Amino acid sequence: MRVFAVAEIRLGELDPVSVELLNLANSVKGDGKSEAVVIGKDVGSFAEELAKYADVVWKIEDDSLENYNPELYADVLLQLFEKEKPDLILFPNSSRGAELAPLVASKLNAPIATDVVGVDVKDGIKVSRYIFQGKLMVDIMLKKAECYVLTVRQGVFKEGEETNGEIVDAGIKPKVTPRREFVGIIEPEVGEVDISQADIIVSVGRGIEDASNIELAEELAKLLGGVVAGSRPVIDNGWLPKDRQVGISGKTVKPKLYLALGISGAFQHVMGMKDSELIIAINKDPEAPIFGVAHYGVVGDLFEIVPVLIEKLQKIKG
Repeated sequence: MRVFAVAEIRLGELDPVSVELLNLANSVKGDGKSEAVVIGKDVGSFAEELAKYADVVWKIEDDSLENYNPELYADVLLQLFEKEKPDLILFPNSSRGAELAPLVASKLNAPIATDVVGVDVKDGIKVSRYIFQGKLMVDIMLKKAECYVLTVRQGVFKEGEETNGEIVDAGIKPKVTPRREFVGIIEPEVGEVDISQADIIVSVGRGIEDASNIELAEELAKLLGGVVAGSRPVIDNGWLPKDRQVGISGKTVKPKLYLALGISGAFQHVMGMKDSELIIAINKDPEAPIFGVAHYGVVGDLFEIVPVLIEKLQKIKG
């Protein structure tokens, strides 16, 4: 099948979710092709990066496409899909993807599923997504159609192989006059790190007890070369910024090491980190659900155990 992944450029940089879409595309394409679409002004460097993971990269360039405009972007995408018939179109489940995907799907009369975390193409298109604020995961079989549109959750499809594909200039320009006008960008508060891309995460839960104690986790994370994140209670208390939240209502992470300190392991949190390569949990409660997903667990007081870990790491590092 021909699987198109619509890349996303934000503030002059290629969003890593673009590669994740291609990882998914490559896993479901079968004997077909993974095809990236990159839209903007002077997107050659982004196309080269995407070509490492796609069989084909379609460049759509024009001065009017320098800044995101849903009407222009939908127009050029539909022009491309009129010439190059897709079987499956993937968008990031971002604010931009959530706007563009329905526009494209409605014009193509294509079934759409949003915020998917799994895709099965063995017998039609079946997707997995969470409902009821992450309390349940459901499998949804989309009705049979010529084309399907999905928005994909970031941080889920981080594993993939390089393919080294070709870059093609689509030769497409916008044909519509947009009703919206780009005025400017109001940048959000910039977080220090993107936890969804971190290889090592030290995550704290309610057991950290107070904001001042997070310094302990920060010291441990620094020695490990990682970053600090937290469960929802920590974020709700204002002890860490929202962009550090792991879980259904936060970010999905798949680090090489996830060290959970004082985290009970509520379902909503576990769904955001269960696919980490190595999970180590420290909790006083031997019945804490986090031990159900941890590869290694320590039943004990984090305030006794973490200082010992820090001391050992300091000695190893000299």
